[in-house]
Amino acid sequence: MLDDPVVSQTLNAWSEVFMHRSMREFKKIMDENGLSASQMIILFRLYHGATIHISDIGSQLSVSKAASSQMIDRLVMLKLVDRVEHPIDRRMKQLTITETGKYLVEQVINARRRWMEELVAELTSEQEATVISALTMLTNQAAKIQDGV
Repeated sequence: MLDDPVVSQTLNAWSEVFMHRSMREFKKIMDENGLSASQMIILFRLYHGATIHISDIGSQLSVSKAASSQMIDRLVMLKLVDRVEHPIDRRMKQLTITETGKYLVEQVINARRRWMEELVAELTSEQEATVISALTMLTNQAAKIQDGV
């Protein structure tokens, strides 16, 4: 069994490579579309089904109401997000992602998937089995910790 520092160092090394690669594509899409990281975070949250109320954005992203309003205005102007009335309280506005917004998020996701496919293509069958076993174990453990089990 490996010492905890070795496991931790190995996970940190993988995490750094993975995050560097993922963030590189994230930043590229951000820059190409003139978006901030906060705006991209909003798009990703909407893409993954989160319901976001305009009034909550400032507190969730630690920005002022004015800054959150400007972020949303830009996303709406670029037709990445729609502002719609809340079904119960018409005074409140909700955000929904448009097809164009979904496409933008999918560009980042697909770039990560392509890189993963390239990476896996270089592995032997035995290495693939080891990766599957290790990542399944880590994913299950992370889910337990996340859920407080």
